[in-house]
Amino acid sequence: MRNLFPSYVRVPLVFFIIFGLVEYFVDSGDQPAFVKFPIVLLFLLLVLLILIAIEAIIGALENVMFQSLTEEGKERFLASKNKVPQFNWIKNVYKKLAGTKPIEEESELILDHNYDGIKELDNSLPPWWLYSFYASIVFAVVYLVNVHVLGNNSQFDEYAQEYKEAEISIAEYKKNAKDLVDINTVTLLTDPADLNSGKEIFMQNCVPCHMADGGGGIGPNLTDDHWILGGGIKNVFNTITEGGRDGKGMISWKQNFKPSEIAQVASYVLSLQGTTPANPKEPQGDIWVDENVAPAETTEATTVSDSLSISPN
Repeated sequence: MRNLFPSYVRVPLVFFIIFGLVEYFVDSGDQPAFVKFPIVLLFLLLVLLILIAIEAIIGALENVMFQSLTEEGKERFLASKNKVPQFNWIKNVYKKLAGTKPIEEESELILDHNYDGIKELDNSLPPWWLYSFYASIVFAVVYLVNVHVLGNNSQFDEYAQEYKEAEISIAEYKKNAKDLVDINTVTLLTDPADLNSGKEIFMQNCVPCHMADGGGGIGPNLTDDHWILGGGIKNVFNTITEGGRDGKGMISWKQNFKPSEIAQVASYVLSLQGTTPANPKEPQGDIWVDENVAPAETTEATTVSDSLSISPN
């Protein structure tokens, strides 16, 4: 083994095997173990030094032993060092699988076909090919009976199961991916953190047209129950995203804010419903009632109209 792999091969090979085991068994998250835990790096450096030291010690011992040998012993030692393993068993296995005959015996296989000196040998199919062919037949029979006769492991059932699991994974992903929200999936946000974020955006961008208390200025009053383009979280979200009426009204803000931020602003605007601004503007548009909310709840669920005229800075 030492003749087959010299020291400059053995040391890196053993080191990287140990390195791979450390990375596999040490839980370091997304970072390599030797980066996250400096002690691991020190351990690996120590292992490398030990491997180099072992090779140096073995080399020194061999040199001492060599010097103590007789001339004949030195010759035998050098011969053993330079001898390359033959791996005869690999050659024997290959010959059996190939099923070939030595070139000296090819005369027994020559057929009578002769074309311009080109002769044909009557070789049998190689055993490896025959074994593979027989194995494929056995596999085909087992597969046919198991899947098409007994109905086990149906690919259609596997597809349906994997499709169902994929739908669950996608739904779970969308729950945490707020920026995938659109007019069809947006919902009213009630978490204080979302409302505070929406308020901050509103104060920085919407006050010039709607006033700080939502009472309206250039834009409509956001605290009453009248809406120009319809109320509700979906209408308000769409109005902020796409803008108001052509030629007048608010611009589109989808280039300025993420969908999650627009949902926060829309939810904050809806939270202004029923409040009393200092100088409320006259109602504009029509009274909007959410058809999906029971009559007793409409006063609480009335939403902001697309007629939000949030003006740009």
